[in-house]
Amino acid sequence: MPISADGRSRRRLAALVFVAGFSCAGVAPAQSFTDNPEVADFITRLVDEQGFERKQLLRWFRQAKLQRGVLQAMARPGTARPWFEFRAAILTPARIRDGVEYWRRHAGALARAAAEFGVPEEIIVATIGIETLYGRAVGRSRVFDALATLAFDYPPRAELFRGELAELLLLARERGFDPTRYRGSYAGALGVPQFLPSSYRRYAVDFDGDGRRDLWNHDDAIGSIGNYYKAFGWIAGEPVLLPIERTNEAPGEVFRVLLERGLKPHTSVAAFRRTGVTPAVTVADDLLACVFAAETDAGTAYWLGFNNFYVITRYNRSINYALAVHDLALELRRLRDAPAE
Repeated sequence: MPISADGRSRRRLAALVFVAGFSCAGVAPAQSFTDNPEVADFITRLVDEQGFERKQLLRWFRQAKLQRGVLQAMARPGTARPWFEFRAAILTPARIRDGVEYWRRHAGALARAAAEFGVPEEIIVATIGIETLYGRAVGRSRVFDALATLAFDYPPRAELFRGELAELLLLARERGFDPTRYRGSYAGALGVPQFLPSSYRRYAVDFDGDGRRDLWNHDDAIGSIGNYYKAFGWIAGEPVLLPIERTNEAPGEVFRVLLERGLKPHTSVAAFRRTGVTPAVTVADDLLACVFAAETDAGTAYWLGFNNFYVITRYNRSINYALAVHDLALELRRLRDAPAE
């Protein structure tokens, strides 16, 4: 799931959604959203700054129900498991087999997306496979309720989700749709690619030419994922990641410093080599990379992550998620290219 609007989009919404101090922390939730003074302030800002009708907003918030299951799910994200456990759950024979079949059914749209956005077909298919099992599991939660719950009863990320709730209302108005009728994930993600509303508005494309950007339509979903990755800087033809041959050696101090610098590429491959890193495959010394670790069943393993790995983490910031997209994509490509028996 794309996790948020980009920095510019978030800044544009800041005046609308910011409420200082997360004053709801530690306070029992109101019986109704409309009893919450922060909701009243949110509604006033939408009326004054976006031209919504107050009566209509109040009607929608009166219909909304606090979703305690959403709060519980946020406390235990599925990507938090050790990598080897997460990988085993994701890279199943069925998911790989179904991914190749999905690729076959949507080959035309995938080829067009790869040509237009530079993102390999297998990366797009793997993303859809992980997000929604190729469109079969797009979520049944009432998105308005889920976002209202996270916006006003989940202090750690309240500002983000107030922004997403505002974006949902703007999206619904643009599409002429009742915002309370959207169904999606417990975190408010929508459609086959599981875009949050801000990502829907910014990155969704009409890829089948019918005049609508419909993320429950597979062609539009495929094109929109390609557009999303391209917008965040995907570079066609460059690697995603490479294992490094260091698993049996304790990292030195310089290596540890590099490990702590985050996932955005920051150091040349040549500089990594000087710390004792040996990429498992030859790669240009001037490429920038990060280094990251994950737990395998044999212990801690390390990888170099390049620009395209960082781009996948803009879809979901979990290392496990980005590793899974990469590994599933490799398996899909391998099986699709295998000679017929």
